[in-house]
Amino acid sequence: MLPHRVRPMLLALLMLAGPALAACTGGSEESAPDLLARAKKVIDGASSVHFVLKSADAPTTGVGLLGGEGDVLRPASFEGNLQVLAAGSSVDVKVISVDDTVYARLPFTTGFSVVDPAEFGVGDPADVLDPEAGISQFLEFAESPQLGDERRVGGEVVREVTAQIPGDLVEQVLTSQDPSQPVQAVFAIAADSGELRRAQLTGPFFTADEDATYTIELSDFGADVEITAPPTG
Repeated sequence: MLPHRVRPMLLALLMLAGPALAACTGGSEESAPDLLARAKKVIDGASSVHFVLKSADAPTTGVGLLGGEGDVLRPASFEGNLQVLAAGSSVDVKVISVDDTVYARLPFTTGFSVVDPAEFGVGDPADVLDPEAGISQFLEFAESPQLGDERRVGGEVVREVTAQIPGDLVEQVLTSQDPSQPVQAVFAIAADSGELRRAQLTGPFFTADEDATYTIELSDFGADVEITAPPTG
């Protein structure tokens, strides 16, 4: 048992430490809108980012973007690979985008050609970091955001936020076969850095009647990346 003269001193120390302890244990928890706003600010301030795109429940016919991976460099450059559905087959296309020109090395070819990415059912991948055309708009215009689960991923604590994204916005940034339908979103945001780690989007991406899911994973914010236009011929 503590001596009587120690108890008041210990009580005073605990009272002084109270606010700091509450902050460490989530007593001043960030709201869902504030967390989304912080994540948008981090993306809009990043000089570069690495992304991985995956899809689920995609069809086996038609044309569309199935997945991809690459580096995006501000203001508008990209280098990586896109997995595209074309003529009933999954095709891997090497893509470089610099200064609003998109170059692709198509299957069974050895060099790059200038292409219109709309032919593959996608926009310019270099726009990923554009505040007015990229994925940070999903965070800015998310509707009815709600705090979800807190998880630990790879040693990092992330907080999920669920929301809806207007379908017409998703059509502009990604794709949608029915822009009148909102897209369901689950964002996973790193608690410490505010970096968006994952965005899981479910909506009518390939057909208007059936939902599919895109998962975007982001990493390596601000990494040293160099992207140059390839020779063509």
